[in-house]
Amino acid sequence: MGKYIIAGNWKMNKLPSETYDYIKEVIDATKGSECEVVCCTPFVCLPQAVEAAKGSHVKIGAENLHFEDKGAFTGEVSAEMLKDLGVDYVIMGHSERREYNNETDETVNLKAKKALEKGLIPIVCCGESLEQREAGITMDWIAIQIKKAFAGISADDAKKVVVAYEPIWAIGTGKTATDDQAEEVCGGIRKLLENLYDAETAKAITIQYGGSMNPKNCAGLLAKPNIDGGLIGGASLKSADFAVITKAAK
Repeated sequence: MGKYIIAGNWKMNKLPSETYDYIKEVIDATKGSECEVVCCTPFVCLPQAVEAAKGSHVKIGAENLHFEDKGAFTGEVSAEMLKDLGVDYVIMGHSERREYNNETDETVNLKAKKALEKGLIPIVCCGESLEQREAGITMDWIAIQIKKAFAGISADDAKKVVVAYEPIWAIGTGKTATDDQAEEVCGGIRKLLENLYDAETAKAITIQYGGSMNPKNCAGLLAKPNIDGGLIGGASLKSADFAVITKAAK
């Protein structure tokens, strides 16, 4: 399947003054991991994170970007700015940004295209609410998100994209989809990508699980054939917890 990638999403946590030392902790704690290790930090922490990660196995990501190159977009950050800093990955379409910051499937698509154009790796988030799951429309909803996110993206570029499945009902709640529930949806996403492109492309795309993965449940989730890693929230804020997850990804 896709390349194993464990990416920490710090959200609005940690100060710039804490970042350098913490990234060094992560580097030490995750040595020997067989997956790609990524820390996605707030914008203000990125310079310190990039500096700390230089020459190491840890990659740095941002939590968002704007889809325009430059202009009158107060408070926004462009893909070129991130690339100039030395960032490698960028998250887009996270459910919290969809809920609180008016992120849409259309803007996710524009951001993914811009990230790819500038040489960044997009982590495209998708997922359903509890109401949608209970209504039995999980895959219908996710199919819309995936189709719109990948619209106009070539197969070659699609292979560079990371998809993060994050059941909204499991984010920050302590609830986690069962191993089988997560695998069912991640396998469904793989099938959607195969229908959009082809089997080879779908197989090459990394599909992460991103709903309260932690040291206790990571091994079972990461053992599933269609789960190629995780987008880790709370557990990425403690280097020891994060390391357990990275070392479970084989």
